[in-house]
Amino acid sequence: MSASVLFDAPGPKARRRSRIFSIISIILLIGVVAWALLTLAAPRQSSGITLPGSFDPSRWNIFADPRVWRDIGLGLLATLRAAGVAAVFALALGVVFASLRTSVYAWVRVPTTVVLEFFRGMPVLLLMLFILLASSFGAFWAVVLGLTLYNGAIIGEILRAGLASLPRGQREAGLSLGLTRLQTKTFIEFPQAFRQMLPVIIAQLVVLLKDTSLGYIVGYNELIRTTMNNMASFYGNRYLFSLFIVTLVIYLTINLSLSAVARRLARRRVSR
Repeated sequence: MSASVLFDAPGPKARRRSRIFSIISIILLIGVVAWALLTLAAPRQSSGITLPGSFDPSRWNIFADPRVWRDIGLGLLATLRAAGVAAVFALALGVVFASLRTSVYAWVRVPTTVVLEFFRGMPVLLLMLFILLASSFGAFWAVVLGLTLYNGAIIGEILRAGLASLPRGQREAGLSLGLTRLQTKTFIEFPQAFRQMLPVIIAQLVVLLKDTSLGYIVGYNELIRTTMNNMASFYGNRYLFSLFIVTLVIYLTINLSLSAVARRLARRRVSR
């Protein structure tokens, strides 16, 4: 079916208006970018001191010191450590939640649904603060457990959707072989659900990685707290923008890499 059947082809006036709007949008975008660059390049006052523009070499010279990169690396390692541990726990908890959520027994399924909705509706930061205040686990485990509970609930729902998308014949085939319901889920349904929902799970793990930045509030020295708080206080506020840009580039590199993996997996699954 040709595209012209689905909608009317634009006429000369519509095409002219579209070009005009496109040109105006591009001009506005260029203007906003130019204004932002000029604002950042201009000197500014801070605590009675005139600081050079953000692109002045004097505001970037600390990155010639290997100790700066060592500290940034330690902050990044702390972020990846918390994200890695939380990801493993969240995946395991997600499997448990999905198993209980799809139970044939209402006395198991209904309470699990309530718990899932509670953790999905609870802000991650509040979970971290509650764990930090109610226990003596410390900042690292407050971050890890908060991320585990929240993302475990989300991954549980993702896996439940994956299980629901499978043909009923998969479960019936397992039961006909003499497997129990739990064995059927473990050896037949969950492997397929993981493969089916893997791009979505990876996208959720990207969210988990970004949420490690909430450790800044609970006192965990992850990447943002290391750069934007500890290092900015030590080296001075004149380097705050430079540290912000480096931190942003690191996060973008990691998250965009994981997102690219998720998109590639999604394309491979569709092509099969």
